[in-house]
Amino acid sequence: MTMKLWSIQGNTQRLDGGAMFGNAPKALWSRWIEADELNRIPLACRALLVENLNGLNVLFEAGIGVFFEPKLKERFGVLEDEHVLLKSLEARGYSHETIDAVVLSHMHFDHAGGLLAPYEEGKEAELLFPNAKFIVGEECWKRAMNPHPRDRASFIPALNKLMEESGRLELVSGAESKTLGPSVQFSYSDGHTPGLMLAEIGGPGGLVFCADLIPGRPWVHVPITMGYDRYPEMIINEKKAFLEDKKARDVRLYFTHDPECAMASLTVNEKGRFGVTNELSSLDGLELVAAS
Repeated sequence: MTMKLWSIQGNTQRLDGGAMFGNAPKALWSRWIEADELNRIPLACRALLVENLNGLNVLFEAGIGVFFEPKLKERFGVLEDEHVLLKSLEARGYSHETIDAVVLSHMHFDHAGGLLAPYEEGKEAELLFPNAKFIVGEECWKRAMNPHPRDRASFIPALNKLMEESGRLELVSGAESKTLGPSVQFSYSDGHTPGLMLAEIGGPGGLVFCADLIPGRPWVHVPITMGYDRYPEMIINEKKAFLEDKKARDVRLYFTHDPECAMASLTVNEKGRFGVTNELSSLDGLELVAAS
């Protein structure tokens, strides 16, 4: 079975560069990405659409969307007023009603907020994607339902409730989902948030959705972490093992937050430092053969 893969742009945002690069000084990270006058850097919220995955149209991630009230929209640097993810799907000939499954790496608002309709004053939150299964890791779902004070603001309680009430929530704890079968293999990371679910599609020669383990190209450098990560030392160890495995098996990296690069292949130099090559700004019908 041959799948086709498309990069799907969601809403973009600007966040503080210091927060995004943890303990790396601006003198270092400013070589990789330019900050604005408020010290914010541009970030994509890129999804991935896979056609014919186990016979389904599957969307990986939903981006940040425009569910925030105006005050919070400004605070979190969401740039557009329209729901960009929906327009990007329309440009590919899809609507949210025609998506059969949505896979979420975790439940932070910049990865799951796009499941909600745009904010309207005085109106209750509305769940989009009425025909989709919502595939979420069991551990990250538990975290969303019972967050720590440090990350409580990263979740959307109204979304959790709507997803649960939909009757279409599938919680995953192993390598495969009942809905997607062996075409997608899941692994997990805890350094950013408990149970971050990393979806690999197509096996060797395919790609992996890196989510917030590796938000973009600068974070391929193993010591670079985010201030948002729960356990920086843990995520460094997880990332090193993850990259070694993907390099050995020729699995490409798909980035959700990199503003300019959707996918790249891994390199490693004589000192063991990872880098990227064969960078693509978008995927436009990339064909992969599904694992069986």
